[in-house]
Amino acid sequence: MEYNQLGRSGLRVPALSFGTATFGGGNAFFKAWGSTDVAEAKNLINVCLDAGVNLFDTANVYSGGMAEEILGKAIEGLQNRVLISTKATFPMGDGPNDFGSSRLHLIKECEASLKRLGVDHIDIYHMHGFDANTPIEETLRALDDLVTSGKIRYIACSNFSGWHLMESLSISERYGWSRYIANQAYYTLLDREFEWELMPLGVKHGVSTIVWSPLSAGLLTGKYRRGQESPKDTRLNNGGEQGPPVNFERLYKIVDALDDVAEETGKSVTQVALNWLLQRPTVANLVIGARNEEQLKHNLGAVGWHLTTDQVKKLDAASDVDPIYPYWHQRSFPQLNAAAKLY
Repeated sequence: MEYNQLGRSGLRVPALSFGTATFGGGNAFFKAWGSTDVAEAKNLINVCLDAGVNLFDTANVYSGGMAEEILGKAIEGLQNRVLISTKATFPMGDGPNDFGSSRLHLIKECEASLKRLGVDHIDIYHMHGFDANTPIEETLRALDDLVTSGKIRYIACSNFSGWHLMESLSISERYGWSRYIANQAYYTLLDREFEWELMPLGVKHGVSTIVWSPLSAGLLTGKYRRGQESPKDTRLNNGGEQGPPVNFERLYKIVDALDDVAEETGKSVTQVALNWLLQRPTVANLVIGARNEEQLKHNLGAVGWHLTTDQVKKLDAASDVDPIYPYWHQRSFPQLNAAAKLY
């Protein structure tokens, strides 16, 4: 397994982590992802550890806490061998303080996550989304207090806009508080908007990227092809995914390029799509999911090899998209924009 430094920190993480949104199946939305129980979770975690994957990603909202509970039971006796990443911010109840990134909510939810996971600390604690109703200073001070108390080791964000992340970094620097070392973001061959602002920001300010849904909810697995009926047993077709509208003609063009590269490398479409991401600037880790051992082992085959420069260029060209303003204007003057050379 390859390991990467996570942002401006001393923490090294594997190139792949295992996501636990498939654990529990506590409601219709998450049931479409999977319903992994404790026994199967233990098996998948052992497969991961054997492959050098020691980072496990979860969130308090996954099946209303069930995913954290199942993960906690599955890692009993293994706590010293694993890194745990979890999240807070999204609603965990119907009360007026049961959501957000306020001091009250974050401390309450951190304590609840620790209890469900059965651990004494969380290695990476993400703000699952940006809370525009709470002062950023309040959020970051609460997180810094949690770090100081030893309940969390590092902080990260997820689904932030560029200015959300930049202002947060500035406030942390101003007061000497813990800073976000990673941004868990959506970024794939099919959806490359991350490159316009968040990637250059991450390069300049030392914020690594952890990619969620790196296969675009299964669209980049090769199951969706031109002229073929789409598969029925997928998250996308069973109400288990939130994402942008799909331009299927663009998807088919990308899959055609993935097919070409897969044939050249002897790898699968899935493995090629994941390997492309691992070669992008700031990307330190991909969160992969699996409903069973076979899927997991297949996804683990995305590491240990590298696409050639020409293969990367072929995939870049097939997946390129015209940016919105002001990015198309900035792209017109590459001599003024060093970040344009990153991708």
